[in-house]
Amino acid sequence: MSQARLMDGTALARRIVEDAAAKAAGLTGRTGTAPCLATVLVGADPASVTYVRMQRNRCRKAGIESRHVALPATTTTGELVGRLRELSADPGVHGILLQHPVGDHIDERTAFEAIAPEKDVDGVAFASFATMSFGLPGFVSCTPGGILRLLDEYGVDPAGRRAVVVGRSAILGRPVGMLLLARDATVTYCHSRTRDLSAAVREADIVVAAAGRPRLVKGQDIKPGAVVIDAGCNPGNVGDVDFDSAVERASLITPVPGGVGPMTIATLLEQTVAAAARQLPA
Repeated sequence: MSQARLMDGTALARRIVEDAAAKAAGLTGRTGTAPCLATVLVGADPASVTYVRMQRNRCRKAGIESRHVALPATTTTGELVGRLRELSADPGVHGILLQHPVGDHIDERTAFEAIAPEKDVDGVAFASFATMSFGLPGFVSCTPGGILRLLDEYGVDPAGRRAVVVGRSAILGRPVGMLLLARDATVTYCHSRTRDLSAAVREADIVVAAAGRPRLVKGQDIKPGAVVIDAGCNPGNVGDVDFDSAVERASLITPVPGGVGPMTIATLLEQTVAAAARQLPA
């Protein structure tokens, strides 16, 4: 069997951002107001700082105003909730991103719920999960949404296929499973307490690895011809899939980096422009 075809998230993300930039320019020209994304960062986690800087650069290139709110690592849950509520009430802000993780001393879920649903462009609040799960208007979680766009780009129809999601986080594993279910896939969730993970993966037509554990999914367990989505991002640019062995068995596979990662920011910017379009006068 020949090696898997790589799913190029970088190229697709570039087109999505270009489209978002065109819509942002049109919106700004029509209303006199540019879409605005507020990013809230608690502390100075190096990976988070890097992501926020990258995101702000992409915003600038796309004609989206970026408002950065830097809070000290000592910020309490109450203080963070207060700041998020202020941004939610600010008509000059159209989208809000709370960069995570926020620190173990903060109740992250309480913070997420302080973001107004119409500004939850990262798709992290309960309301967004509900609308996403039931196919109602709203915002999807950015990485899962980006994954579905990649599947569409490469002509992968989840309907009738067996999808295995390895990971159950609130912002990645769980929502991507719901999006796949909405596309008529048969979805199995696996996690740290799954017995015989290899057996579950071997049945999958689509594998989404989102556990945050380097090379957890082995190539020998990939069903020949399966589609492999590696949403892991571990130190050293290592994914959750053992790429070198998986590429020999899969039909399509995302590289790390350059696969899922670029799609996350692209989806965030696209949803920020959409949020602004809904909030600004017609």
